[in-house]
Amino acid sequence: MEKMSTLRLIVSIAVMALTTYAIRMLPLTLMKKKITNRFLRSFLYYIPYAVLTAMVFPAILSSTASLISGIVGCAAAVIAALAGLQLLPVALIACGSVYVAELLLRLLS
Repeated sequence: MEKMSTLRLIVSIAVMALTTYAIRMLPLTLMKKKITNRFLRSFLYYIPYAVLTAMVFPAILSSTASLISGIVGCAAAVIAALAGLQLLPVALIACGSVYVAELLLRLLS
């Protein structure tokens, strides 16, 4: 029984690895010429930012004890980033604001 589940796990990992590799490899092999279409270039430029946002934003809101403190931390990080601060100060400000928000929420409840 254990051999079958181990084999199934190995096959699943191999299929996922091949799928991930194919998704990354196919555009590189099929696109021989430089992309000159302005719309397509602009679209491809923003894909990493959109994917990163889609992955990180839900985690920001659900990683704290309450949704309110997640929103406070996200807002503080956005404001600090727009002010031109580097990554470490932005992260520290976001963590500090979440901590303070959690303390205030516990005191108020």
